[in-house]
Amino acid sequence: MRIVLSLFFFQSILLTCFSQTNTIQTKKEQQQVIIDEYHTNCATKFNYYYQMAQWQECLDAGLKKDATIAYLWQQKAMPLFKTRKYEAGMVFLDKAVALDEEKWLDYRAFIKCIFAKTYKEAIVDFEKCKLMRGNTYVMDHTYDFHIALSYLQLNEFKKAEAIFRADIEDQISKYKEAHYLDLFYYGITLYEQKRWDEAISIFDKALGQYSEFSDVKFYKGICLVQLGKKEEAKIIFEESQNDFKNGYTINEDQIFYETYPYQVKRKE
Repeated sequence: MRIVLSLFFFQSILLTCFSQTNTIQTKKEQQQVIIDEYHTNCATKFNYYYQMAQWQECLDAGLKKDATIAYLWQQKAMPLFKTRKYEAGMVFLDKAVALDEEKWLDYRAFIKCIFAKTYKEAIVDFEKCKLMRGNTYVMDHTYDFHIALSYLQLNEFKKAEAIFRADIEDQISKYKEAHYLDLFYYGITLYEQKRWDEAISIFDKALGQYSEFSDVKFYKGICLVQLGKKEEAKIIFEESQNDFKNGYTINEDQIFYETYPYQVKRKE
């Protein structure tokens, strides 16, 4: 009798689990239909730079069908960040994170760091992301890269230096070299502490990967001036200007929308 009851109980559990899984799958399928109709086949037909109202109307119609679709909230936020309406965009992105933190928290952290420039908030989000999945990547750079960059922008140079150094060492151990942008900003943390020789050494490593990086050459030139090496500085400044004219600067995907920290601004 006990065996029969146990089998019945086990079968009930299996049926419940199957039913729940099937329900989840059905909901995802239903949501994808809404996404296809109101995002793919509606919103994306408009240029959100010049037809923002139409873009938002399509997404709003989809959210009327199902307000729990995090992706639609994120898509409402995205063009607002790209048009520098940060506070308006964050209202929608916060809704996306609330609905699907696993998916959208690191994106929000990135937006706070590079777009909204709310660095303390960015650090909080990235630290939570690290607890969730370790020091992984968002938008081609590690969480620690963005945390260090945030500390750099808060003028906490020692903290930024330590995090950049550790992250660079980790990249080298895994991939044999670190990204040149990490090296640039690591060099900047030394530059800000007036450690001119050390900064030049790191800048040269960045130039070893990206030899025309005009921004690196500019700050290297300042270091050389500080060391009294004016002739060397003159040469590197000229190279920097020529490289800039040829389009060699920070080349992140988001550069079209935002000026990156320490990116050199020049008159044409």
